[in-house]
Amino acid sequence: FLWRTVTMTMASPHYSLRWNNHQSHILNAFDTLLQNETLVDVTLVCEETSVRAHKVVLSACSPYFQRIFSENPCKHPVIVLKDLRGWEVQAIVDFMYKGEISVIQEQISSLIKAAESLQMSDLEDFDHVFDVVVY
Repeated sequence: FLWRTVTMTMASPHYSLRWNNHQSHILNAFDTLLQNETLVDVTLVCEETSVRAHKVVLSACSPYFQRIFSENPCKHPVIVLKDLRGWEVQAIVDFMYKGEISVIQEQISSLIKAAESLQMSDLEDFDHVFDVVVY
């Protein structure tokens, strides 16, 4: 934590508390929760694949999921994504939690279409969203 005085009044000083690396801490915490399947509260099913996740993360990244969870307040919904492939759903969930994924060139178009079907508008323009790194 970083302590910093913001304002001084006659009564007492006010302080602003700042958590250094808060965003990276939250990202890492959610990823750890996902990896350990701790507090997961939704299951996405497609093909023969099931992917468990947290509704709050999916909702923050996708208006599609936000609408589903708002309209259907189940404790642990199982959502069947019949038009998507297992690897696409897993990659999209990984992207939501980590902010990056690694895919081969042949998968990019399919992955972007899958993300668009889940209303992830940030993935609509590939050139501006991804930093392309060739291994």
